[in-house]
Amino acid sequence: MRFGVLGPVTAWDGSGGVIDVKGPRHRAVLARLIVARRRVVPVTRLAGDLWEGEPPPGAVGALRTFVAALRRALEPERPPRARSQLLVTEGPGYALRPAPDAVDAWRFERAVADAAALPPRQALERLEEALSWWRGPAYADFAGQGWADAERSRLAELRLHAVERRAEARLALRPAGEAVPDLQAHVAEHPWREDGWRLLALALYRAGRQGDALAVLRRARGLLAEHLGVDPGPRLRRLESDILHHAPHLDPVSGTAGSVWAQAATAYDRSVPAGARARLESAVTLLRELAVTGGAGLEAARRHRVAAIAAAEELGEAELTARVIGSYDVPAIWTRSDDPEQAAQVVAAAERTLAALPPDAPDAVRARLLATIALESRGTNAARAGAAAREAEEIARRLDDPALLAFALNGAFMQSFSRAGLAGRRDGIGARLVALSARHGLDTFEVLGHLIRLQARCALADFAAADRHAAAAERLAERHERPLVSVFTGWYRALRLDATGRMPPDEAGAGGVAPAAGEVEAAYRRAAARLDGAGMPGLERGLLPLALLCARVRRGLPPSTGHADWGPYEPWVRPLLLLAEGRRDEAAAALAGVPEPPPDLLMEAMWCLVARAAVAVGDREAMRRARAALEPAAGELAGAGSGLLTLGPVSAHLAALAAALGDAAAT
Repeated sequence: MRFGVLGPVTAWDGSGGVIDVKGPRHRAVLARLIVARRRVVPVTRLAGDLWEGEPPPGAVGALRTFVAALRRALEPERPPRARSQLLVTEGPGYALRPAPDAVDAWRFERAVADAAALPPRQALERLEEALSWWRGPAYADFAGQGWADAERSRLAELRLHAVERRAEARLALRPAGEAVPDLQAHVAEHPWREDGWRLLALALYRAGRQGDALAVLRRARGLLAEHLGVDPGPRLRRLESDILHHAPHLDPVSGTAGSVWAQAATAYDRSVPAGARARLESAVTLLRELAVTGGAGLEAARRHRVAAIAAAEELGEAELTARVIGSYDVPAIWTRSDDPEQAAQVVAAAERTLAALPPDAPDAVRARLLATIALESRGTNAARAGAAAREAEEIARRLDDPALLAFALNGAFMQSFSRAGLAGRRDGIGARLVALSARHGLDTFEVLGHLIRLQARCALADFAAADRHAAAAERLAERHERPLVSVFTGWYRALRLDATGRMPPDEAGAGGVAPAAGEVEAAYRRAAARLDGAGMPGLERGLLPLALLCARVRRGLPPSTGHADWGPYEPWVRPLLLLAEGRRDEAAAALAGVPEPPPDLLMEAMWCLVARAAVAVGDREAMRRARAALEPAAGELAGAGSGLLTLGPVSAHLAALAAALGDAAAT
């Protein structure tokens, strides 16, 4: 049982379903008792609050009726005449006694307090998760109600404090320019918050915009004087003075590392002519490092990479273009491109360059183009891509080039989805990547190897091994500042809870009781919050609704038919959604036209969704197609090879297909 007050007042049951708490007076009673924070509210006080002043005759009787109805809604399985353990009668009134973490506002307070004692990276993750729980203004249904106003104001203030502490953590971890737009919106909406102005000015200064930073401080001074008749506080005044004097402490990287970077960049800019070809290759090296920072860095790297390739092609030098294309060897784990159109442009450029290379071009240059074609053709069924992956790997092994081999193995991984049931093959690729990279200090590819093995061991239901690879990837990510790794390990933890009822053994909450659907849903929502701003739309779009759907389907619960962006998964989800709405004929028509799933990490999951819908509508042709596709994966967990979600054992889906087809031998 969970309660939400960070938005409209809502109650959810253990499966995550919304509980109908009847009319507005019932919700008001529930909200008033939550405001009391487990303390008893006398009946007379409760009546006075609900009727705002002098209660009408019969108010106390009405209250008892509301409480009785709430108890029935909140504890539907409580035996008649049994005492309520949740909405209790005590002395002269009532109290709501939920678990300490059952109310989102209480969890939010604790998260904000915890974040204050954490290092910036962990604080940022904690605050982003906590802020994602807000669905609107606190106690949104009860604006203007005297008993709710103080709590609404307190929570609103706490939220603004959390927003500012999140911005502070971002400034400590990411390029300052990334924080500017959010802080500009924050001060526009809340112009009297001096800390917001301070953080905006600091972000602008660190982004190299000293004039803008000083202008912001002047604007804050003018607003405070004109509307409140006060001068800026000491922190704003001190910041203005520090900016004017270029105080070293304003820049978190103003020490050795920051100075070295600035001096080296200046020297390079001064020494290497603007039109030099070396600038293109150096730019791609920088873009490669930028890509692994995630967020805006990854998006910028993708955008500028295409521009660099175009610039190289304009120079008409095939070997230079090949080096520009092939040196962007950024490890990739997700099998759906973030920008399919751009990926196709890169593949086309690589093919043109391969054809234009002179016969004496180095084999390593050729192999990098082939590996690029294999990697950028992920999930496309391009026949050329598999051959390109194999050829790149053969060349890399012949040349005994570890970095090239790691890149080629990444391409081989992306082309290891020719059919279902190949988790074992991918586990082998991951193992080779880990061993090779550890020997030769290829840290980003070592992380990739562990993530590939995490996925593969999930598919094979070996969660103990997956735990080890998740931990190893996180240790490397911490050591080498690879923030995107936590996106995948965070999702893995949600999957593990879903599939096993347990978190990894080093985390709190492990137990033997199967988690309720609501608990699993909350875990997936926390994981999805990590994708916000991560710069991976190919992973993000449609993933959360799909994970929630799979969790419900696996538990025999009807899929939610509410509005959701299913992204690329819509064709395989649609038949089930139509069935849930009772539109059987439309579901059958959608199923008849459903395409083959793309060759990627969720191929088995898509086929299982097709299988379930086919059994429900009796589409024997779709059943046979699904069975033929899934049989090679009979020993795997459907979808778990993604490391993100699961539909349970493939064998269970095959058994359902066999029963529906009347084919006992297939079981």
